[in-house]
Amino acid sequence: MRTHVDLPVSLSRESETPLTAQLAAWLRRAMLAGTLAPGERLPSTRALAAQLAVSRTVVTEAYQQLYAEGWLDGRHGSGTFVADMELTTPPRESPYVPAPPPPPVSWIDLTSGRPWVRDYDRAAWKRAWRKAADLPPGAEPDPYGLPHLRELLADHLRRARGMAVGPENILVTRGTGNGLDLCALALLGAGTRAGVEEPGYHVARTVFAARGAEVVPCPVDEDGVIVDGLPRDLGVLYTTPAHQYPLGGRLPIPRRERLLAWARSTGATIVEDDYDGEFRYDVAPLPALYGLDPSRVVLLGTLSKILAPDVGVGWLVGEPALVDRIARLRSAVADRTSGPVQQAVATLLERGDLDRHLRRMRLEYARRRAAVVELLGPVCRLRGDTAGLHVLAELPADAVPTVVARAGERGVLLDSTERHHHARGRLHGLVIGYGSASLADVRRGCRILADLIPGALGRAELIPGAQGRTE
Repeated sequence: MRTHVDLPVSLSRESETPLTAQLAAWLRRAMLAGTLAPGERLPSTRALAAQLAVSRTVVTEAYQQLYAEGWLDGRHGSGTFVADMELTTPPRESPYVPAPPPPPVSWIDLTSGRPWVRDYDRAAWKRAWRKAADLPPGAEPDPYGLPHLRELLADHLRRARGMAVGPENILVTRGTGNGLDLCALALLGAGTRAGVEEPGYHVARTVFAARGAEVVPCPVDEDGVIVDGLPRDLGVLYTTPAHQYPLGGRLPIPRRERLLAWARSTGATIVEDDYDGEFRYDVAPLPALYGLDPSRVVLLGTLSKILAPDVGVGWLVGEPALVDRIARLRSAVADRTSGPVQQAVATLLERGDLDRHLRRMRLEYARRRAAVVELLGPVCRLRGDTAGLHVLAELPADAVPTVVARAGERGVLLDSTERHHHARGRLHGLVIGYGSASLADVRRGCRILADLIPGALGRAELIPGAQGRTE
């Protein structure tokens, strides 16, 4: 076994790519190139954070991502090591074929935000890339996206989300972050007040601030964004009504209607992140805000949860005039979505492969969600378990860091509400993701949490309100 090595990592603070993603990508390249060999010990999160002059959270989240992907192996009391896994070059005709499942590691990853990426239909995936490779390279990418893909996405949104849209309403993006930035480019100016859910998706705060906006935290409760009391001088409001991140609420229809009435009366534009909109359990679908009033809403969607984050394809849906404006601005800043990637996704949609994969994963995620409810429902109040790929295990604020730390000591990686708060909030707890862990690991991890939570609360009996599930 090789010992700890200094890492000559270079991160760009000017890049739009988050520092965590930059660091994880650098480490992957180093492991593929052999610069970091199997068994080699990595610096501690504290040491590497000090070396790179970044927060420890940046390094911790990068390591957690690589643990989940099988690149790293954690040994209790010994440190973090490069996993002993065989690294192979993907076949030439299909450069984006997902890697085979990594070998098991000692960590159970219950962090949120990632899907299960080991059950692709590999034949369909390869077929899609072969077709993309047969096409000659285009001269100038269409800023709207491939016309054929936009038609297929319009049909997908009609069937999956009940939205009556055409290709003229759709612009193909590289994912939610890219869609947020394009919205900010078109809708925000220096000093524009932009509302973001509190707690909420921290990337939205970062993107809006980077485009010169004054970011305004807008409180949420167990149902979603609170409409009463929203400032009337907001130019934009970012919200996740399908499955609020991280609290998990589904915005009820009466509140959706009040939110749209607020937007009409103030002239604000709602940026609707359709986060986890494809996954729901034992509940009827709720209409997208865009479907209720397209004149005041821009909707963002992505394939990152349906397929994988590194596919890099999403969509922006808006009124044609706004889509045209965003496309013109996009051309000016030379922002594009890869043509071959779009063609591969179009093939998956056209042949029905994406729909089949989505149906299969809905059943799989439902099993994992049921395991979370079964094992944690008796010891804490669960919120947001009727949709998405995560639930909130509500705990007192002072119990959260204790459970996270003790779970880590027992090999369970967890997220919490704390890093999603702009200010101290009312609801606190563990954000338990069940998308990227196997059913067996979900059950193992939840049993550990069920053992830890009563002790952190200071008593072994059920906490008031623990009922198994609360939407």
